[in-house]
Amino acid sequence: MKKILKQDSFILGIIVGTIAPLILFGILYYINLFIGSFYNNVRFVQTPTLQLAAIIVNVLLMRQYLVKLKYDKTGRGFLLITFVYILAYFVNDYLIK
Repeated sequence: MKKILKQDSFILGIIVGTIAPLILFGILYYINLFIGSFYNNVRFVQTPTLQLAAIIVNVLLMRQYLVKLKYDKTGRGFLLITFVYILAYFVNDYLIK
C-alpha cells in the first residue's frame, strides 16, 4: 500500500484527493450524530462546517506531497480536486440554499 502512495501521478492525486475528504466527512458526521444522541439529538457542529473540515485534509496531504516528497504531479491532482470541492461547497451553501 505504501508503494502505491509513493508515486508521482496526477491520477493518484485525483483519486486520493477525492476519497480522503469523503472518508473524513463520514467519520466526523457520525461522531457528531453519536455525541448528539446523548443530548436529545442536538447537533453540535453543522454540516457545512463538517464539509470544510473535511476539505482541510486535502490541504494537508497536498502539502505533504508538494513540499516533503516533491511529487508535483500528485500535488496538482490534490489541488484540482480541492478547488472542485471548495467550488461545490460555495455553490451548495450560497447559491442553492
